[in-house]
Amino acid sequence: MKLLYTYWKEKPLVVIMLAAILLRLIASVFARGFGMHDDHFIIVEQAHSWAVGQDYDNWLPWSEENKGPSGHSFFYVGFMYLVFQLLEFLGVHSPQTQMCIVRLLHASFSLITVYYGYRIALNLSDATIARLTGILLAAYWFMPWLSVRNLIEVVCIPFMILGTWYLISGSPGWKWKALMAGFMFGLAFAVRYQLMVYIGGVWLVLVLEKRWKENALFVLGLALSIVLTQGVIDFLIWKAPFAELRQYVLYNIHHRFDYIIGPWYNYLVFLLVLLIPPISFFVFAGFFRNWKKQMILFLPALLFLIFHSVFPNKQERFIIPMIPFLIMAGVTGWQELAAGSGFWRKHSRLLTASWMFFWIINLCLLPVITTMYSKKARVESMTYLSRYPGIDYVLFDDTYRHEILIPPSYYYGEKLNVYSISGNHPYDSLKNQLEVYGETKYPRFVLLFQDRDIDTRVEKIRNLLPNITYETRIDPGLIDRILYRINPVNANQTIIIYRNKDFFPNRIND
Repeated sequence: MKLLYTYWKEKPLVVIMLAAILLRLIASVFARGFGMHDDHFIIVEQAHSWAVGQDYDNWLPWSEENKGPSGHSFFYVGFMYLVFQLLEFLGVHSPQTQMCIVRLLHASFSLITVYYGYRIALNLSDATIARLTGILLAAYWFMPWLSVRNLIEVVCIPFMILGTWYLISGSPGWKWKALMAGFMFGLAFAVRYQLMVYIGGVWLVLVLEKRWKENALFVLGLALSIVLTQGVIDFLIWKAPFAELRQYVLYNIHHRFDYIIGPWYNYLVFLLVLLIPPISFFVFAGFFRNWKKQMILFLPALLFLIFHSVFPNKQERFIIPMIPFLIMAGVTGWQELAAGSGFWRKHSRLLTASWMFFWIINLCLLPVITTMYSKKARVESMTYLSRYPGIDYVLFDDTYRHEILIPPSYYYGEKLNVYSISGNHPYDSLKNQLEVYGETKYPRFVLLFQDRDIDTRVEKIRNLLPNITYETRIDPGLIDRILYRINPVNANQTIIIYRNKDFFPNRIND
């Protein structure tokens, strides 16, 4: 402990990076599954399907059912396609093994955020503040888990951090750094289109600070990056530059009210809870405290927050890209505010107690979240079915939801054809479908979501599929169960699997 304390004082970056590496290694091994819909179905399913000669969601123009650009950048999903293609070439075919390697790659990439986040804080303040900023970026309770996800809102952050570092690190080489800053932000934009607001804020800072030459080089680097990643790639695929970007803008304008609509303060409340009060209030106070001094962190993040607060469609993941910048600016501003405040000098015990409370909560959450197997039941159900070859057709019974969940077919090995029973597809519609398609296309397995009225539901299905038999039960993980109890919209139900003996007479053992 003495040695660790000595290193913490003399070589803090070493301690911070070791902590970040250790936590992300743990997350890479244990944080299996996927976080939200987009990080799996838009990235993993799509990229892997290309690697094995398919097209999961008919994105490509040569797919039979393709209807044109879908509004998704090919840059990041294209990189993931290359990763999966390499893994398949090397003979690594197990989905769980592939995803462990993918998580390790993302964990390594996320270390850029920690390393340069520390250096940015050091550049703007002092060693004490930089230490605190760095350890928060390394070990905030949600950071290791997020760092190994395929979420574009997370993957874009290291590019943003690098771009910011190039702009604040100054001479020598400022021309090259300004050009590279623009190029990095262009890559971030290629991963997440909504960053156009944040990047506009960076450009505005350079204008307000009258850094005209740097601004010109920044715009040049930005334009070059966007042309290469969006113009050229889209032209090669669609014969039209920026086809996906145009479709993305049009889609979001026309469908802005079609998803989760929340009040303007939705993200503000989310961030205050996520960062753990009362420290989260300190961070926001610090964020506004030194806005002139750290304009390059403050203004883009503020504009990004305002835009998403005003835009009707609100999902928590949308705001993730600004969080490291909020932490860097907020911690820097707060530490300086507290040091110069007569109130906090008189109430130093209260301040110490606040930080102690924060670290207790953070350290309690950190191991639980870092090792969280998210969407476990859905992933493990597909992994379980993968021992049975050629299933082709399955039935999902999710009676108490309006729509069934999409199966993560990647973990089965190929895309499955799904019949459904749900609020919008009642039992009678299944009966009609089976009559049309015939017995050869009957479901080979039945997956019942939620262990509710199982006997009644099974008996109804047996009227159509008389030879189904109980196979196994797969429960969600602890956090999945908690999230489901808090809000059933988090579809993390128990899954009970029945096998159709007409197609698979015998159970395949482990």
